[in-house]
Amino acid sequence: MTTSTAVRTTARATRRPTRRATRGRRRVLATAAAGATAVLTGVAFAGPAAAVSQASAESQFRAAGITWSSSGGCTDRSNPTCTSFEGLRQATIDGARTLKSASGCSLNVTGGTEVGHAGGTYSHGTGYKLDFSRTTCLTSWVTGTYTYIGVRGDGARQYRAASGNVYADEGNHWDVTYYNCGGC
Repeated sequence: MTTSTAVRTTARATRRPTRRATRGRRRVLATAAAGATAVLTGVAFAGPAAAVSQASAESQFRAAGITWSSSGGCTDRSNPTCTSFEGLRQATIDGARTLKSASGCSLNVTGGTEVGHAGGTYSHGTGYKLDFSRTTCLTSWVTGTYTYIGVRGDGARQYRAASGNVYADEGNHWDVTYYNCGGC
């Protein structure tokens, strides 16, 4: 190898990576970090990018035989008497569909992403929660299938599915937190 060839080869080897290569490495690291978090906690969490529109959620619920209702007969997210699905996470929809098929119970959604619910990272407003009408079938399924984990601060009895999703009995409805699709 000549001196000029050795200098060119060394220069190529010490060049800074391109922006595209740097972005690709960042994506790989972010994906690895998210995977490590899921493994360490035992629960897989979907990100906010998985949110869907009202129309998409309605279509998927309708196809699964899941109904919905609201005291206001509306879907406006900014109205607390409505039941809105705008911004609901796809994993939450999939979790409800999994619950319906596994339990064999009829499901009626009474609360989605509309205002009026408590806030927080894993809340109705962020698309992680749904409220379901309390029925004998659903109550029997939840209490007979999932693990009782104690009483929440507001007095609601809580049950955890093997998937990590949490079901809270709020008296007249079930408040469900979907961290993932529930084994879909």
